[in-house]
Amino acid sequence: MTSPFEVLAIEPGVTEAEVVEAYRERVKEVHPDQGGSVKQFRAVKEAYEELMEMDLEEGDFEDLEHVEEDPDEDGTRVEYLNYEVLDDYGWDLEDDDLFERAAEADLHPPDYGEVLVESDQFLLGSTESCGLTWPFSCRGGACANCAILVKSGEISIPANHILPEEMVERDIYLSCVGEPLSDELQVVYNVKHLPELEELRLPPGPFKAVADD
Repeated sequence: MTSPFEVLAIEPGVTEAEVVEAYRERVKEVHPDQGGSVKQFRAVKEAYEELMEMDLEEGDFEDLEHVEEDPDEDGTRVEYLNYEVLDDYGWDLEDDDLFERAAEADLHPPDYGEVLVESDQFLLGSTESCGLTWPFSCRGGACANCAILVKSGEISIPANHILPEEMVERDIYLSCVGEPLSDELQVVYNVKHLPELEELRLPPGPFKAVADD
């Protein structure tokens, strides 16, 4: 059992600003893209959220619950939507309520649904284990065939070799090397059809034609 103060490497009695600063430093240190792990990242994030719910000015932390060193062993709940159905319903990819609309529509897997991704597992491989066939080609972060748009939640792609920084800033990631960092994730898959990703795609190989139609 580790207290949230220990996770963020700070002492009880700190101010809210000091908690924020400590979180910013720790989350960079443990981020999977910097050599950390998903479990460490989640532990830091949960410690920060727990402390920010407290009244730090009171300085009364004796009854503060401790956080587990290995939180959320069950994994990440991923809600997914197929980009190809957006035109059918007249939806826009940038709509904030896109997943609310999808939940109310008469959609079923593989166009819309949920999967559970275990900790330290890649998103694409986990969806395949659930019987889904999302597009892919290289499986090594070197093409955009498996690209997804993250509408909600956080994901890490430590092996990205193709997406420019501006696309990542737009929340476009690669599912083949994507590791969920948050407890919940909402993603639109099949966004390889976006015009800006056309030059970053690979043609389907002879053994990948079914997955990459």
